[in-house]
Amino acid sequence: MRDYRDAKLMARALRENLKAKGVELSLAESLELVAKQFGYDNWNVLAAKIAAGEPGGADSTIELREVVPVIRMFDVAKAVEFYCDFLGFKEDWRGEIFPAAPLYMQVSRGAVKLHLSEHHGDAAPGGTSVVNMTGIQALHAELIAKNYKYNRPGLEETPYGATVMNVIDPFGNRLRFTQSHSA
Repeated sequence: MRDYRDAKLMARALRENLKAKGVELSLAESLELVAKQFGYDNWNVLAAKIAAGEPGGADSTIELREVVPVIRMFDVAKAVEFYCDFLGFKEDWRGEIFPAAPLYMQVSRGAVKLHLSEHHGDAAPGGTSVVNMTGIQALHAELIAKNYKYNRPGLEETPYGATVMNVIDPFGNRLRFTQSHSA
């Protein structure tokens, strides 16, 4: 619904449909019923929420869609070697604001997206990103088979019911791959 006029149209339609069935309502009564349908105590509250465009108002919905961590890097070639060649991510795009500017790029594998940045203000090195997943043993076997000389991660069983594999990139950032035993 874009504004209160849509709600008023709904109230008029409700009033006309009920009138056709022999039920008489005033416009005010039908507005009150529409407000109740949207979960508000009365028409005045609904109209105020719609006019303000408040979250929870009839015309707005909050939907958080995804999280994309920004990970600090210092060398693009080393980042590509680690994230693409070793971990199996693919490079989606890369860009510079101007020639010779610090690079910013996105890599992804499945539903996981990571932003890698050379910009000093984007992220502090040494952070941890958690990747919830299934198939952790297969991923572990895939990584070990690559015989990457800088990283040979192990698997750890946790007391909270998960298998974890920590992988540290060349810049001190940690990816914690986690599979719940209930998954």
